[in-house]
Order: sequence, then structure tokens, then C-alpha cells
Amino acid sequence: MNLDTVLRVLSICIVLAGTETLHGIARTVLLVPRLGKERALKLSVVSGSLLAFAVCYFLVPGVGLTTMGQHLILGAGLALFMASFDLAMGLLLLRRSWRKALADFNPATGNLLVFGLALLVVYPVLISLLRAGD
Repeated sequence: MNLDTVLRVLSICIVLAGTETLHGIARTVLLVPRLGKERALKLSVVSGSLLAFAVCYFLVPGVGLTTMGQHLILGAGLALFMASFDLAMGLLLLRRSWRKALADFNPATGNLLVFGLALLVVYPVLISLLRAGD
């Protein structure tokens, strides 16, 4: 892996983090007051996953990966980055306890973040298949 590839992957991470941060703010401000926290969280896993797919659709091909294995490793790296980013935001910015920050990953608490992360793992592979004919 060369420096150019690393910088392209980091740029995807930064764009995903920014997109998901703005998405979380919009959910809190616009959806939670109207739908309640539980329904807003369930709806936002769909909209957040669509946003992540869009980011990946436009940025993943520029990384220049060629194999399904490389795309799967990229997806796992993106999911790991986003899980770490979510934890860091919860712990450092929102001053949540570890227990509350980790609850974001537990579907039993009503948060479906873990499913969005699972989708993020497969998005680069799916995008490489969709764009194979381009």
C-alpha cells in the first residue's frame, strides 16, 4: 500500500465522519423532537446507511483497488474507523460513560448502529461490482 492509497482511504474516513456527524445532528434536531428517540434512531440507520453508500460510491473507486479482498479489507477498515469515531465522539465530546457509549452498538437498546457498520463493511465490494461495467 502506497502513500497515495493511504491518503485516499483517510479522505474517505474524514468524509464519512463529517457526513455522519452532520447526520447525527440533523437526527437530534429534526427527528427526535417529532418522532421520539427510538423511532428516530431506527429511521436514521436507513438514512445514515444511504449517506455512507453515497460517499463510498463516489470515493471508493478513486482508491484504485482491484480485488474483492482489497475492497472487503477497505470496508472493514472504514467500519472500524467509524466505530472508533463514534466511541470517541460519545466519550470525549458528549462526555458519556463507556457503558452508554457502548450501548450505541447494542441493538437491544434500540440503536441499530452495528447493522450500519456491517453494511459499511460490504459497501466497497458492492460498489466495485456495480461499477464493474463502467
